[in-house]
Amino acid sequence: MDAAAVRTTDVDTDGARIHVAVSGEGPPVVLLHGYPQTHRLWDRVAPALARRHTVVAPDLRGYGDSSTPPGGPDHAGYAKRAMAQDVLEVMAALGHDRFAVVGHDRGARVGHRLALDHPEAVERLAVLDIVPTLHMVEHTDAAFATGYYHWFFLAQPDGLPERLIGTDPEWFLREKLRRWSAPGHAPDEEAVAEYVRCFTPGTVHASCEDYRAALGIDLEHDRASRAAGERVAAPLLALWGERGFVARTYDVLDVWRGYADDVAGHAVPGGHFCAEEAPAEVLEALDGWLAG
Repeated sequence: MDAAAVRTTDVDTDGARIHVAVSGEGPPVVLLHGYPQTHRLWDRVAPALARRHTVVAPDLRGYGDSSTPPGGPDHAGYAKRAMAQDVLEVMAALGHDRFAVVGHDRGARVGHRLALDHPEAVERLAVLDIVPTLHMVEHTDAAFATGYYHWFFLAQPDGLPERLIGTDPEWFLREKLRRWSAPGHAPDEEAVAEYVRCFTPGTVHASCEDYRAALGIDLEHDRASRAAGERVAAPLLALWGERGFVARTYDVLDVWRGYADDVAGHAVPGGHFCAEEAPAEVLEALDGWLAG
């Protein structure tokens, strides 16, 4: 990302302090990163988007330079509903009451919840390399449990993952990036250095709380939304890495059509980290989609 063009600020929401990078001018787009990353995930995408849009790239609560509030006994502090509320409040503080959302990994799950809870705010939703959490959990098999082993590991209670990751957090982070990238992908070392810098004991714990929420209170919220007939009304773009687990396991567009009214999308080269592995293809898809 062109640092000279980026303005950074911290926004206090009802439950957290959110660190935000803002660039460009025009219709607003918020970019939401995944695990174990920060807003620097978007370094290869944000500058081009900022030529036509106001690009807002926050660190999700518990990640990056944002605060790490308590999860609470039911981990609700890291429910996607709480994270989505942060995004809504950040955008309001920056003067945007309606905007497009682009999310990768955990950020896409936050975007999905944001679109359900606040349809008046979400003009468009793009989800990168995921299908809905509820679908994945309700279709768990050996392949999913093996491929997404980290979901079940990070959700373990009593500080188990925190203690194990804490023995060598940089190795764990780099190994996660390596395993989920397509073979031969060379990550941006400047961005990775930022991921490592921010992977502190507090962030490790907060990110585990994120996964504990995912297999608990998030599922309660998702099942309640399904029972109420809530669907994503905004146009939804799904992109996924053609060499990743999601591509091998799911009919991505068919799954999303069970959760959203207007679904389009396609695979892009590479593995899980679409915006880093295939930035040109992601930008091309986003440009056409954002133009309507």
